[in-house]
Amino acid sequence: MEIDKGCVNMTIEEYISAQDRDIQPRLQQVYETIRAALPNASEKIAWQMPTFWDKHNLIHFAAFKNHIGLFPGGEATTHFAGKLTEYKTSKGGIRLPHNKPLPLELITEIALWCGEENPK
Repeated sequence: MEIDKGCVNMTIEEYISAQDRDIQPRLQQVYETIRAALPNASEKIAWQMPTFWDKHNLIHFAAFKNHIGLFPGGEATTHFAGKLTEYKTSKGGIRLPHNKPLPLELITEIALWCGEENPK
């Protein structure tokens, strides 16, 4: 998926609404899960992705053709490596395939870690 560079002025809800209808419910679940874990974080679009922010970027997510990308940063992917073995990861990113259930409890755990255990 090509991300629209004009999305910086969007809200996260508008970002989700602009994606393919098939993945909007999954994006909404990721959004609501992170939002519940980080209720005091600001929400914005950064790097053309929905972002939760508190003095620095805490966690991003984005829609792609075959997966949702969750971007908690390299320290988080290292910290949670043992729980991420069934997902493709890169330094700072986790691919959540559309053909698998979303690991909402794990997303919550990662978001909480980003907000509490990884202050900058």
